[in-house]
Amino acid sequence: MKEKGYLDMELLRFTTAGSVDDGKSTLIGRLLYDSKSIFEDQYDAIEETSKRRGDENINLALLTDGLRAEREQGITIDVAYRYFATPRRKFIIADTPGHIQYTRNMVTGASTANMALILVDARKGVVEQTHRHTFIATLLGIPHIVFCINKMDLVNYDEDKFYQIKEEVEAFASKLDIHDVRFIPISALKGDNVVHKSENMEWYRGETLLYLLETIHIGSDYNHIDCRFPVQYVIRPHSDEYHDYRGYAGRVAGGVFKPGDEVMVLPSGFTSKIKNIDTFEGTISEAYAPLSVTITLEDEIDISRGDMIIRSNNQPKIGQDIDLMLCWFNERKLVPNGKYALRHTTMEARCLVKSILYKVDINTLHRKEDDKEVNMNDIARVKIRTTKPLFYDRYNRNRSTGSVILIDEGTNETVAAGMIV
Repeated sequence: MKEKGYLDMELLRFTTAGSVDDGKSTLIGRLLYDSKSIFEDQYDAIEETSKRRGDENINLALLTDGLRAEREQGITIDVAYRYFATPRRKFIIADTPGHIQYTRNMVTGASTANMALILVDARKGVVEQTHRHTFIATLLGIPHIVFCINKMDLVNYDEDKFYQIKEEVEAFASKLDIHDVRFIPISALKGDNVVHKSENMEWYRGETLLYLLETIHIGSDYNHIDCRFPVQYVIRPHSDEYHDYRGYAGRVAGGVFKPGDEVMVLPSGFTSKIKNIDTFEGTISEAYAPLSVTITLEDEIDISRGDMIIRSNNQPKIGQDIDLMLCWFNERKLVPNGKYALRHTTMEARCLVKSILYKVDINTLHRKEDDKEVNMNDIARVKIRTTKPLFYDRYNRNRSTGSVILIDEGTNETVAAGMIV
């Protein structure tokens, strides 16, 4: 029973971002260490490495900086994923890089996050990277953004300094579409307000970072209104026991599905009723995002991968001319009128980049309409035409059905991620 309890625990995905040396990796190390989520031999290994490097304190950042190049330079280059759990929740952390040239890595790490932790160095205050990361977090539709004002120990835990930075961030954030913003003064190095309440900042009446991670409400982060079920695989066991079984497997991308519901299949437009919803554990009475399930229907309908099961009275947009905000990942720049392979939910198609409308200056949020050259890490608004209709929603309504990736057909590299506007 105990194991099932662990499996049933709610999962919170969060990403960390911030400028170089703001202490992201140290903060994660502190979270893991103070919440007793690392083994003694791991702790002994980083203690040994810290001594060898001549560090005064035990360098908790070594827990997450996995690449040798990261350890040598003392920076994060790639996205490092860490898993840990407390009695209340399970967590996946994406520790993303702070450098400008790794914007694409941040986009990758943050695309599925419920929460973004943006670190600000209390000595330096708001810098260019703070704007950049806040903008990317809102562009990616991350519902909860927490600004951790770090290194408070280096400004003598000054209350005025904290509120000054908070005001600056709020002024910038007011220009963006952010629904839930929080501020916590911390010292990742000393552990203040990370897992335990700080004795040095009695003026701060809010919660600690771990308490916030454990209790923040994420149930409404998913769209439970628009029913969307992209079919990933058709299950036909061909066994004596399940001779006539035909199930459609996939992950619910939105809404709630129940046996008996009237549904429609796109693109054919055929309708039927849900017979059963099966999982590995057995049949369930309802399925909602982001559960992976198998749906069986009462009628025999020709359905294959890339089709979508929806409600007939609540349909997605269907079209081939799509407007995207695109983050470009590749060293080779975007080719106007270039042809790329495209993936959207479980559907594969090809597309043509019809026009580049503008690039976004991430630091000022201004549109650069005269500069149409899209290079690696640039974010641009583009129009594409697909070879077959997509069944989509706006990204800010549904992150699953509102996102696409572009693939270079020659090299098979993912060259861009797009948010449908």
